[in-house]
Amino acid sequence: MASEECCLAAADQDAKVSELANRLTGLSDRESKYCTDSCLRKFLRARNWSVRKAEKMLKEALSWRASYKPEEIRWGDVARESETGKLYKANYLDKLGRPVLVMRPGAQNTSAPAGQIKQLVYFMENVIVNLPPNGQDQMVWLIDFNGWSIFKSPSVKTAKDIAYILQTFYPEWLGLAILYNPPYIFETFWVLLHDIFDMSKVETAFGGGSSSNVNCHDYGKVMQQDDLRIDSYWGIQRPEIESPDNSSLSTED
Repeated sequence: MASEECCLAAADQDAKVSELANRLTGLSDRESKYCTDSCLRKFLRARNWSVRKAEKMLKEALSWRASYKPEEIRWGDVARESETGKLYKANYLDKLGRPVLVMRPGAQNTSAPAGQIKQLVYFMENVIVNLPPNGQDQMVWLIDFNGWSIFKSPSVKTAKDIAYILQTFYPEWLGLAILYNPPYIFETFWVLLHDIFDMSKVETAFGGGSSSNVNCHDYGKVMQQDDLRIDSYWGIQRPEIESPDNSSLSTED
């Protein structure tokens, strides 16, 4: 059966976006910046284009953002969680121009749920603010389960909390998640990756041609520089600190 989105004409979708926007009154500067047409469209899509349901969902997300302040999380807040490279933004896009978050659950290095959630939110926010100017408004997750075990899994409660945050506060931002767990699905995975990525840019851990590994120290410098740009985007004023250098993402062979 065709989805409701397929049945809605583009003009009708635009009309619902406008209707939802008109219902959002008294927004702060940050909330107005967050509630782009693309953002509103995602919340509508997540609620089958019901303006009433999308409004309720969006207001819950705005309430969470006002209290959690995800746009204010910076590299220094998640550097400890990121030491093992268990989660990072790749320096390549997929063939559709979507940014890529690489996840390696087997490299888990902490047992603090709050820190793990904060790290994920930090990277979600970073990707959203830095979406490439190519019309794409979704991302890809590339998840490597090598080295993973049940002992490195988050608790059931943490997993539920993460799922709730992603589904409720970041609806429709994830375009595709690829799970890599050889050797059981390697053949299917290999074909799928070639369809989605330029494999010369993908890490060898995923069967690609790039032998580079993320250097956490140098990667941190890149993210700190990115933090300054994100501060500017949100209009956040911080105490003057020494600006990190402009080094690009460094890798180690």
